[in-house]
Amino acid sequence: MAVSARSFQNWRSAVAPGESNADVCRRTGIKRSTLTQQIVRGKVSEITVVRVARAYGKNPVEALSDFEEYSDLLGGPWRPTPAELISQVSYVCILQVILARATQSGPPECPDLAKYPHRNAIRSWFEAVDPGDLRQQLSAKTGVAPQNISAQLSAGRLAPELAVEAARIAGASLPGGLVATGLVTPGEAGWPQKGQQEALAALSDSELMFLARDRLDGVGKQLRKYEHDVENDLTLLENLG
Repeated sequence: MAVSARSFQNWRSAVAPGESNADVCRRTGIKRSTLTQQIVRGKVSEITVVRVARAYGKNPVEALSDFEEYSDLLGGPWRPTPAELISQVSYVCILQVILARATQSGPPECPDLAKYPHRNAIRSWFEAVDPGDLRQQLSAKTGVAPQNISAQLSAGRLAPELAVEAARIAGASLPGGLVATGLVTPGEAGWPQKGQQEALAALSDSELMFLARDRLDGVGKQLRKYEHDVENDLTLLENLG
């Protein structure tokens, strides 16, 4: 979707009064050619808005809510559910908690989530908020084919506008979709500090085990596909000589 270039220019003037686009590019590290192309096309990407907001000390979620396309970000559901919080935890951290519970006599220490980022966070989040027919509802609402939505999720990405629309449909945290895409951080989205660790700690041993099983199953399928693709590439190279 991106945001209107005219709206962006008006917003930028308010955020950085007296500064030109060139000044903004120097401060944000955005290439001048990139910003110019976006403005000429009439659509400015969400990541550009986020980078400008951060550079000028503005909250990225609040900044996006200034645009018509994301005007309900602050008005919709804000606090993430435990399922959303856990969806952003990598399988490595889940296994660490299981191991700590099995080997420590006292309460296990919380894992360092930042050290082990979740590589398929968007798919985990989508599945956590999915009432059962989210792909179909999202497709009907946006016009994007279900197979294209599935392809994006399989590739570990989802357009920000699709993530927010999915959250609207599911009644989930609207900024949560942006967290899952990696566009904003949990802190910028207003997620509670230590919320993910507390959600993990609240799970029973059996719930942790089943969660780890599901995550490892997903990782195994990804690795199998990667190995299959590598094998096909090598075969192709051999045939080409």
